Amino acid sequence: MQWTVGRVKITQIVETETVGSTRFILPLATNEEIQKLPWLIPHFATAEGRLKMSIHSLVVETTSRRIIVDTGLGNDKQGRNVPTWNNRSDPFLEKLTAAGFPPDSIDTVLCTHLHVDHVGWNTKLVGGKWVPTFANARYVFGRTEYEYWRDHSDAPDRRAVFADSVQPIADAGKADLVASDERLADEITLIPTPGHSPGHMSVHIRSGGEEALLAGDAAHHPCQMVHLDWSSTADSDPRQSAKTRRELFSRFADTPTLVIGGHFSAGHIRRDGDAFRFVALG
Repeated sequence: MQWTVGRVKITQIVETETVGSTRFILPLATNEEIQKLPWLIPHFATAEGRLKMSIHSLVVETTSRRIIVDTGLGNDKQGRNVPTWNNRSDPFLEKLTAAGFPPDSIDTVLCTHLHVDHVGWNTKLVGGKWVPTFANARYVFGRTEYEYWRDHSDAPDRRAVFADSVQPIADAGKADLVASDERLADEITLIPTPGHSPGHMSVHIRSGGEEALLAGDAAHHPCQMVHLDWSSTADSDPRQSAKTRRELFSRFADTPTLVIGGHFSAGHIRRDGDAFRFVALG
């Protein structure tokens, strides 16, 4: 999937897709509740009310930069709390290269936050050691996010993620810690969107009179646009995440802004009563 926003090109590279089995992350999104939202079907849910979600990266090309936003689960990782996320051997780098983005061509890695499914390909296992996957890139982490997980990765799974996918980047001297509202390039500015994690950031692209929002995990699925209070089980602050969703969606609703989520594909936000709905592209 590929989209153009002014002079900026966005390409989605999917690592894995799921249909259903999402109740662990959005417990209130029952089949019956999803079937009440027919606009989700077929792009974001099945007729039976099962959610469609993906884990993917977004490559953002400007006139001078080649940025990969979020890096999925990665291969050979261990200590994950979802069994199928351990010891993976996915051809993600081959897919990335086939799409025209060999790892060495990436100059910036941007993580919207530092959860397990957004940092995995930051590193790869070489000779028993975790090394940066994108050898020519600087890795951009939100300072608030990085410092939180550095100091609070107490649970074994969180400790494993930081140790194999974040700390090696800092050790290699490739990490740039930035403010949550940093301007990364003329066309790209970060937006603080806390709640899912303490320093979660979304990405605002503006080029040639057009705009895009890479929302990250401000919402895991478009059903959260109508049910703003359906916070994910992974949200560090559910009340804040609901507040963030309302503010973020209000800002971009009823505009031509292209919106892409961390686990769903592109569309436009429309107001719907006191909440919102999502109109898929294509």
